[in-house]
Amino acid sequence: MTWSGYVRHAEALGRAGFRQALDAYRAQRPAGDKEHRRATDRAAGAISPQKLHGTPVGLMFFEGAPRLLRAGVTIPGIHAGDPGRLCVEAYPGLLARALIGRRSYKQDDPKKQSPAREQARRELLAAILDGATRADYGLTIEAPASLADDPSGDSLDALLCAIQAAWAWRQWADDVGQPIAPEATRSWSMSTIDPLEGLIADPRLVHGPPGPKSAAT
Repeated sequence: MTWSGYVRHAEALGRAGFRQALDAYRAQRPAGDKEHRRATDRAAGAISPQKLHGTPVGLMFFEGAPRLLRAGVTIPGIHAGDPGRLCVEAYPGLLARALIGRRSYKQDDPKKQSPAREQARRELLAAILDGATRADYGLTIEAPASLADDPSGDSLDALLCAIQAAWAWRQWADDVGQPIAPEATRSWSMSTIDPLEGLIADPRLVHGPPGPKSAAT
């Protein structure tokens, strides 16, 4: 019944046991209802965290969450750790879609990498550098144009995640970077965050507009 509790439980299962548990769960579900999404996944258009194949989000959780727990960081609304080290969940696809729609901009398979995807990456980065994130995220971004060169999209995704993380930090910190009480935040309150499922850090997924702080680099 707690985030830390189920993270410890999943880790205790071991990687094979974790896979078996999810496989057994799906086996009992009817067609079309095999994998479920959190409320924040549905709002963001993200895939199920129970997925083990394709984009194996379930395995990402299995490998990452125990490390976060051992690191002693604070995960807002989920786990109380070091208040000076906040960890938030980012989802680059949400921000990318807001800027260029559902155009594909990355591909790991060299055979599927294309000029169209490269053009989409360059337009995505150009939008960010031209200030497209300023209104919603309160941030002015400076970044090298070479981020768009990576056909896997990993470099560009890292920038998108950094934007979401920077926005989240500004909701939880005062003007000199010190954490403030959750109830003092204007746009990302504790009532917004499911205490078991968490929340993807993005102004589109919280109640109310981004806070009124001035833009910052």
